[in-house]
Amino acid sequence: MSSSVPRLVIAAPSSGSGKTTVATGLMAAFASRGLAVSPHKVGPDYIDPGYHALATGRVGRNLDAYLCGAELVAPLFAHGARGCDLAVVEGVMGLFDGAAGEGELASTAHVAKLLRAPVVLVVDASSQSRSVAALVHGFASWDPEVRIGGVILNKVGSERHEGMLREALDASGVPVLGVLRRVEQVGTPSRHLGLVPVAERRGEAVAAVAAMAAQVRVGCDLEALFALARGAGALPGDTWDAAEAVGVSPPPPLPVPVPGGAAPRPPYRPERPRPQTPDGLEGPGTASKVADGLGAPRVAVAGGAAFTFSYAEHAELLAAAGAEVVTFDPLRDEELPEGTRGLVIGGGFPEVYAPELSANEPLRKAVASLAERGAPVAAECAGLLYLSRELDGLPMCGVIDAKARMDERLTLGYRDAVAVSDSVLAEAGSRMRGHEFHRTVVEPGAGVAPAWGVRVPVRRVEGFVQQGVHASYLHTHWASAPGVARRFVERCVGSWATAG
Repeated sequence: MSSSVPRLVIAAPSSGSGKTTVATGLMAAFASRGLAVSPHKVGPDYIDPGYHALATGRVGRNLDAYLCGAELVAPLFAHGARGCDLAVVEGVMGLFDGAAGEGELASTAHVAKLLRAPVVLVVDASSQSRSVAALVHGFASWDPEVRIGGVILNKVGSERHEGMLREALDASGVPVLGVLRRVEQVGTPSRHLGLVPVAERRGEAVAAVAAMAAQVRVGCDLEALFALARGAGALPGDTWDAAEAVGVSPPPPLPVPVPGGAAPRPPYRPERPRPQTPDGLEGPGTASKVADGLGAPRVAVAGGAAFTFSYAEHAELLAAAGAEVVTFDPLRDEELPEGTRGLVIGGGFPEVYAPELSANEPLRKAVASLAERGAPVAAECAGLLYLSRELDGLPMCGVIDAKARMDERLTLGYRDAVAVSDSVLAEAGSRMRGHEFHRTVVEPGAGVAPAWGVRVPVRRVEGFVQQGVHASYLHTHWASAPGVARRFVERCVGSWATAG
């Protein structure tokens, strides 16, 4: 079915122009008027969607044409925006900046075209006057398929400065939809990987979002922006659905029978997912029952301040595959949720909380014990560090025989990966696209059975596969390969039956 949700893409000529301030402020300003606002972020970034969720009360969702494929951008958008009055999409980097060496792929412009959405260009006007017209004209004429519907001038110094900018833009044909003055309190603190996540500074984040909304309400023409969004029209195509995606994905291959051994278990046939709350993690009601009479396997997903990086679709896919998805906080909880049969530990900042994570010895032992019993464990980036023997000299879970430490060098970029070893996530030879983003090093970088092989920026293998554990630096988006969730849950069912 088609989606006709009004929508805007907030873009800029470059990073640091004020996209996050404007996009988050718009989301909060419209939400304060009683509108249901769907928040989205172009690219793989996990941190901005946290601020978006705070502004709208809805889970922030990513739209990444590299990780998920261009064909899934519109369906995933329609899934997130279903039933909303307005969708605001924050871009990434500069408008036309995409995956390195891939042309427009995964750029804000590419996503805007896939969504048939008008673009609002946020321009840092702090050091220019008449030149702003040439800049805007260049962006508006570069790609005729990208519609620049208006411009918001950011960091304007005075009324006189504003008048000079407006006069210069009068002849450009691109309307000025907002003017924001320099306001210090709108800034949000950053550190080695960008903004500090909302979960680590809830009170301050609430105040920052409120300040952004106030500035946008004063400086932007919200009526004109909403009218522009309504002009986007219908977006044809299907809406992504986790249950349908899992249902049509290839089932996980059955294990090869051992001569003289027991026959392999029949494939797991999941029912449709139970209701989910907006965060996509937990919902009321009785868990669905699997075909063999066992209850839905409980999959625990790490959360809290140390583990804030997760795509909402992962939990939705796990639930659609038949799992009961619950959360736990490695900083606070001394035990895994009762009945845990699988563990997902995503990204975040364990290096910031290494002393607290290390001090929680009961949970570290519980995680190690679960892994030793062969339960499925999927760990990405921060999860890899947590499973290592130590992080910056402090004891961690010891599931992986490796040491992790902070590093000055930033590792960043998209990766085209091939599974090197059979694991709870993928068969050897399976291809997936991922993303790396960290300032840490794990030594050794790969186990006897590596997780992935990558060719860019250098040919190498990385990560660890052992028993039911799959641990790697690579962030992946399971919507691109729903069979990953189905395979993981099937392994949880298998390990459950074996343990029983």
